[in-house]
Amino acid sequence: MPNETIRKFGYPETLLAEYEHWVVLLRPKQVTAGSMILACKEEAAALGEVSGEAWSELARATRDLEEAARAAFAYDRINYLALMMVDPHVHFHVLPRYAAEREIDGVVFHDAAWPKPPDITASVELAPAALLGLAERLRAHWPRS
Repeated sequence: MPNETIRKFGYPETLLAEYEHWVVLLRPKQVTAGSMILACKEEAAALGEVSGEAWSELARATRDLEEAARAAFAYDRINYLALMMVDPHVHFHVLPRYAAEREIDGVVFHDAAWPKPPDITASVELAPAALLGLAERLRAHWPRS
């Protein structure tokens, strides 16, 4: 059973990949093209509460999501933010960063904060079909293991 934080970010509709201890979701509010949520399935509310098994698996999940995002969107950098201010369970906002704007399926994404820290309160409003297109693009590039 997914925890409340995972459900809040649209699971299962936003699911990109699922691992034993982690899920990768498309972030419903896109800060930059391909913004994701990497969430621990455990009930951990602090990084120090995450099991050793989950930490071990995190390397694979991050490697996979970076490979997919690089192939799908050719990002310049990638940021992981572990804020957990509103949503209590351990999760990261994963934001591909771009030095120049990107046009994807007719939508222009501009990383307004580049090269400074991202502003996660700013997002591009996308129609459900556009979100689905981003998810399909990432899934198509997800490593098969």
